[in-house]
Amino acid sequence: MVEGIAAAPMRPGDARWLYALAEWFAMIGGAIFVAIAALSAVSIASRALFSAPLSGDYELVQAGTAIFVALCLPLCQLRYANIIIDFFTTRTSERTQRMLDALGALLLGLVMALCAWRLAVGTISMRESNETSAILGWPIWYTYAAMVPGIALTAIAGFYVALLRWREAVRAGPA
Repeated sequence: MVEGIAAAPMRPGDARWLYALAEWFAMIGGAIFVAIAALSAVSIASRALFSAPLSGDYELVQAGTAIFVALCLPLCQLRYANIIIDFFTTRTSERTQRMLDALGALLLGLVMALCAWRLAVGTISMRESNETSAILGWPIWYTYAAMVPGIALTAIAGFYVALLRWREAVRAGPA
């Protein structure tokens, strides 16, 4: 088992709603992933058997993948399942490691908050300009709007994990 996942607080009492919402988002993201896989399989089979791919399959896979990733990020952050490079910190104290983890989570929270804000602004802009995809004519703002909740929840998860790691660092005592 990966160290970060094993050390994750799976159900802290003060954030059950956050974990529950992140799990729901991940399940919805997983359903979207399954739909993308099925769509791709049907399109490949149609292309191979009938020389007729599904029209707009690339657009749907592109939009679905963006939404899938955005919806799965919060749970990944809460379970400490992000890739970390601890080459330089393996020999530091537990307190130092937790403080650096807290800093990383805080930075992730800040970046995701910025991304959520810009995605929301982009959604409004895309809706006002009536921009659509090239083949299906699908309004692009739909994809942007579907990504905002996942990215915003990732920001909240980042801030929460930063707080948890900071508390762990304080409990770990002096470096």
